Amino acid sequence: MWRTTCALSLRLTESVPRRVWETWHRKLCSSNTTKSASSSYQSNPNLRTKTEKQKRRQEREKAILSNRGNNAEEQGMKWSEKERIEYTALTPPGEKKETTLPFPSSYSPEYVESSWYQWWEKEGFFTPEHHDRLPHAVNQSFSLCIPPPNVTGQLHLGHALTVAIEDALVRWKRMQGYKVLWVPGCDHAGIATQTVVERRLLRDQGKRRQDLSREDFLQEVWKWKNEKGDEIYHQLRKLGASLDWSRACFTMDQDFSRAVTEAFVRLCDSGLIYRSEGLVNWSCALESAISDIEVDSKELSGRTMLSVPGYQKKVEFGMMVTFAYPIDGRDGEVAVSTTRPETMLGDVAIAVHPDDPRYQDVHGKNCRHPFTDRLIPIVTDTMVDMDLGTGAVKVTPAHDHADFLLSQRHSLPRLTVIGGDGTMTPLCGQWLEGLKRFDARERVLDALAEKNLFRGKKEHTMSLPICSRSGDVIEPLLKKQWFMRCDEMAKRAIQAVEDGQLEIIPHFYTKTWKNWLSNISDWCISRQLWWGHQIPAYCVVLPNSSNKQEELWVWGRSEDEARERAAVKYGVMLESVTLIQDPDVLDTWFSSGLFPFAMLGWPQQTSDLQQHYPNSILETGSDLIFFWVARMVMLGTELTGQLPFKQVLLHSLVRDKHGRKMSKSLGNVIDPLDVISGISLERLQEKVREGNLDPRECTVAMEAQRKDFPKGIPECGTDALRFTLCSYKAQGEDISLSVSQVLSCRHFCNKMWQTVRFTLGVLGDRGTELGTLAETSPLSGMDQWVCSRLYSTVLQCEKGFKAYELNTVTSALYSFWMHSLCDVYMECIKPLLSQQDHRAAGQIHTEHTESERQMARSVLYHCVSVSLALLSPFMPFLTEELWQRLYPFRADNTSLCLQPYPQSSQLVHWHFPKEETDFTLVQEVVRVARSLRAQCGMTKEKPDMWVVCSPSQAKILHHFGSAVQTLSRISNLHIHCPQGADCPLALPSTLPPPKGSIVGMVDHSCQLHLNVQSGMNVDKQILQLSQRKKKLLPKLEEYLSRSRVPNYHEKVPEHVRQEKENKISALEHELKNIEDQLLALHGLRQQNYIK
Repeated sequence: MWRTTCALSLRLTESVPRRVWETWHRKLCSSNTTKSASSSYQSNPNLRTKTEKQKRRQEREKAILSNRGNNAEEQGMKWSEKERIEYTALTPPGEKKETTLPFPSSYSPEYVESSWYQWWEKEGFFTPEHHDRLPHAVNQSFSLCIPPPNVTGQLHLGHALTVAIEDALVRWKRMQGYKVLWVPGCDHAGIATQTVVERRLLRDQGKRRQDLSREDFLQEVWKWKNEKGDEIYHQLRKLGASLDWSRACFTMDQDFSRAVTEAFVRLCDSGLIYRSEGLVNWSCALESAISDIEVDSKELSGRTMLSVPGYQKKVEFGMMVTFAYPIDGRDGEVAVSTTRPETMLGDVAIAVHPDDPRYQDVHGKNCRHPFTDRLIPIVTDTMVDMDLGTGAVKVTPAHDHADFLLSQRHSLPRLTVIGGDGTMTPLCGQWLEGLKRFDARERVLDALAEKNLFRGKKEHTMSLPICSRSGDVIEPLLKKQWFMRCDEMAKRAIQAVEDGQLEIIPHFYTKTWKNWLSNISDWCISRQLWWGHQIPAYCVVLPNSSNKQEELWVWGRSEDEARERAAVKYGVMLESVTLIQDPDVLDTWFSSGLFPFAMLGWPQQTSDLQQHYPNSILETGSDLIFFWVARMVMLGTELTGQLPFKQVLLHSLVRDKHGRKMSKSLGNVIDPLDVISGISLERLQEKVREGNLDPRECTVAMEAQRKDFPKGIPECGTDALRFTLCSYKAQGEDISLSVSQVLSCRHFCNKMWQTVRFTLGVLGDRGTELGTLAETSPLSGMDQWVCSRLYSTVLQCEKGFKAYELNTVTSALYSFWMHSLCDVYMECIKPLLSQQDHRAAGQIHTEHTESERQMARSVLYHCVSVSLALLSPFMPFLTEELWQRLYPFRADNTSLCLQPYPQSSQLVHWHFPKEETDFTLVQEVVRVARSLRAQCGMTKEKPDMWVVCSPSQAKILHHFGSAVQTLSRISNLHIHCPQGADCPLALPSTLPPPKGSIVGMVDHSCQLHLNVQSGMNVDKQILQLSQRKKKLLPKLEEYLSRSRVPNYHEKVPEHVRQEKENKISALEHELKNIEDQLLALHGLRQQNYIK
């Protein structure tokens, strides 16, 4: 359909295949000799969008290839090899891992991930049957299927995102006490698998598929599947997916195949499946129809030479040819343009708009075909856009979807001039018969030139449909196929969403869902392959049948049933019926569409089907919303009377660091196992070379690898990869994944490791002294603050999980562990737990009693233990390892993945909102204090610090005085209230800060004075303050100018005015302090000069 005919603009929206081809057609439909391609391009937003995408892709490639030869070490990911620690205990497969061994000094993914999965699987933790053993079990179920990956390949990071999201949800529900069923599966991938096996046959045995019988070839496929089919399951286990392997489902399994047959028979019986002749996407290399999802669009900006399967030389595309048809019986001609001149042998008409004045006198006339001498009528059709090109359109119904529809309206014949093998048919004449289609193109052009009918050839922007499986250029062909009526099922699918029975998340996809299903066409479900579900339909041969042209068809669950149906249908004796089964197979998407219920035993009413159907949710990539999700909804509703699931959760696509979609054809696919275990640059580039890429794509891919991974990919581990993937906002824009972010998450894993090491060291042998979570009631300000922070974190996790916003959950957990637990609380309790009770003169202090220390240990233990449970759905291996290390301090020693997920209701007694609110001031004070230290270049020194603040702030800082002192790294903390007697606190020192101190502003009412005169770089400090002053003055002037506008007090609300006034006051105060500091520093510098 990428053939461009001048002035064709058929605005058709009846079908997906048609709409796909029409989109290509509109992109290709351009000018003739009077209108340039660029002018058509400007009027076509679809083409403009595609061209812009192509331009962006070229810019990305250019950026990758730029500065080639530069030092990749400077640009790429920087990392150093970490020590790999092996788990050396002799643990038999399936037995529980030994955790009483010495705690390794640092985190090692290889050590942590050893043995756990085999134990989980052997114990049956992932099966719904284990639900009854849970003390916290609830009478609710949660079920879903994994989008079955193709058996041919390996998982990439896009699949890893799916696994990470789904497993997080599954583990969360399981820990909540739900009866969970997550079924693994694999798709037989008809075209992809057959192609792989055919290549292997040719390489190893020098044989083509046609050299074997169908049975022998299928044996070869099963042999290959048995050898390679478990690779994906190995990857899923390596990713920690908590799937119920006892229910693993392959779409070619006997039970699943029975379900496919049952579905076909039922749909035929109800009239939804029928056999008809229609235009299909055809791959001449595969000699099969292919689905829309297997058609890629290659954007061409002009003349392009491309390799095409079956051709030794490259073929020219991106050229527009114009030629003329002579009008029969009179002088004159009609010029038309096309990018596929070889199809002109199948032209049956020329279409013009009835109101086009240029063609008023030729309505109803004929043109004479220059090669077949066939008369070609000139017909009128209002769908032709007379403003494009010459306004005349060549019509080739057997090779163009839009022309096919036009031929139906005008009762035109359909002439197939290109066969299924890509050669020209006998209808073309002996001079072209048997010639390959693109070789015939050149011969047709030469012949047109000889007859003086060639009118020109020029470059043309176009979109070329390519078979993603074979790399062949798609040919629309007229074929007898099996089709499924989709209109009524589509209406029900739309209604289900509108009525709220089916929820699509994110909700903005509901509009896309309705638009696509409203314009759906009948689905071609047959494929001309050997590998797949052979269609259970039979051509009936009756005795003494006189009409050899008419096809008689029946279908059945078996050949015997089909024979009985044929005998009844055609009124003949059973023994006189001869059946020939259709050699075609069903589209892979047909069997995949049955997955949610066929995996549970349908059509049998199994206990699994009764308990777990409909599924709770379907989670998958947004690119499959039509080709898989919509078809599951339609087939599920039709065959079971119920929606297959209640919710659809769609995640974004994963792109590489440069923004390119991860694709085998681009060579930028990353195997998740390479991120988990690490891989060298040399091996990465070997994989690219093994991929049979286009030479340019290979060059771009290898250069991108050299830049991004100059030293290869480090060992990051499964937990770091999963946590990183779930940290992206999956419900929105596409995800540009950088492995450096996974590496950063590995550092977080090491932080968790060191935290538990510290906790175990603090606890020592005091496990019996720890109270339960319910018994632990924090008393000190710091204990209450960290406990309340954990309560708030649990609340955030609950909200995030319920909304399927996993990024908010991971963000909350990371923030608590890193910034609350490690950076603040643990630093604050280290002096307490080490019994370093600082009591320097004038220092704020509290007598540290043993009960306080014991409470701090208990709080630390429960914070770590609860946090590990919260993190378990995302980091199953690391959290299990660390949780098991804490086993002496609790009674339960099964598995963390079966523990109750922490709930905010259990932590209500840990909620201290005032402490959380007050502590924000402490954090700001510490931030400014550390900034002042950094400005002065201080590392080990601990100066005195004065805080000049309001009475309310003084009260908070006095309450958290020990934390301020520890975190700010100061010797003594002095709190001074300018109001003097108004300050309600009995402070060790209320004297104002000494002159010459370095001042920092916390807010308009709070400032810090750091007494750091000794060892300070005066000149550096003067420069920094001067720069700060230069930055603040324009900001102050901006605020003041806004407050001087006419009627300011009347126009601006009071609360906004107050906010502005506070900012002005704070800026004026800070500038005055800077002036005072500069004055003092200049004096100090003068003194140093005198000395």
